[in-house]
Amino acid sequence: MRERRTQTTSQEQALKRELDSLVIQMHSAGVSYAEAVRQFKRRYIFEVLAHHKGNQCKAAEELRMHRNTLSRTLTELEMDTVQIRNGMRRPPVSERPRVQSIASNGNRGVAGIR
Repeated sequence: MRERRTQTTSQEQALKRELDSLVIQMHSAGVSYAEAVRQFKRRYIFEVLAHHKGNQCKAAEELRMHRNTLSRTLTELEMDTVQIRNGMRRPPVSERPRVQSIASNGNRGVAGIR
C-alpha cells in the first residue's frame, strides 16, 4: 500500500511540475487568466467526453456536475458536441480503407508459400 502511495505521489509531483511549466509559458506568452481557464476547461471536458465516447450523462457524472450544467458549459465554451461524438465513431464503410482479405491472397498458407 505504501509503495502505491509513493508512486502516486511521484506521479502527482511530475504532473505538478508540468503544470507549473505550462503556467509559466502561458503567462510569459501573455495569455490572460480568463483564456487560460477557458482552455483548461475545454481540454479537460473534451478528455472526459472522449473517455465516455461522447456520452454527456456519464461525463457529467464523472465531472460531478448535472448533465444540464455540462450542456450549458459546452455551449459557453463553444464546443460542438456533434463533432465530438462523430469523432468517436468509426467512419462509414464507404470511407474505411479496404483491407485485402486472407482468402483473396490465393490460399498461400501461413508463410505465403504455395
